[in-house]
Amino acid sequence: MQFPSELLESAVNAFSRLPGIGRKTALRLVLHLLKQDESEVRAFSETIARARTDIRFCRNCHNISDADTCTICTSPLRRQEIVCVVENIRDVIAIESTQQYNGTYHILGGVISPLDGVGPEQLHIEDLLQRVRNGRIEELVFALSPTIQGDTTIYYIQKRLSDTELRITTIARGVAFGGELEFADELTLARSLQNRMPVDTYVMR
Repeated sequence: MQFPSELLESAVNAFSRLPGIGRKTALRLVLHLLKQDESEVRAFSETIARARTDIRFCRNCHNISDADTCTICTSPLRRQEIVCVVENIRDVIAIESTQQYNGTYHILGGVISPLDGVGPEQLHIEDLLQRVRNGRIEELVFALSPTIQGDTTIYYIQKRLSDTELRITTIARGVAFGGELEFADELTLARSLQNRMPVDTYVMR
């Protein structure tokens, strides 16, 4: 792809580094921005810059937040005794869109995957265990993608908490095994949350 301007090429290269953005799409985005008022483009770039510098991560659950603690953790309307354990922030957004869950969350930041070099120490597992032992948590709801890695992570955390009386459940298998949670439709995800079951009934060993 030939460009009449080095600045244009540089902008296309920058956009094409984003996930899911090819060079043709990047060119279309850049050309769109060139048609906008300079003030709008400046506001757009400042918004992106502020997101990178000002967005924080909740010290309690690791969700994205504008403050040290996210609005879900501080909300008096949420059930603090129930914690939904998810892999990433996209899963929180997917579950929240169902409007069927009113507890809090804990974001692990991934799942245990030895082949990819991801062990328990690379995840926010110790933080979760500390929350359980220090707080008034009564139930952990595992909402990890139903894969071998997800089941391994659930089993590991369950074993670490075997000396507690904590209720440990998981979303029902309405989400297909081997699928990614963020791609499940809202109805399926909502029913999976409503029909959660004890981990012992299905987690692979």
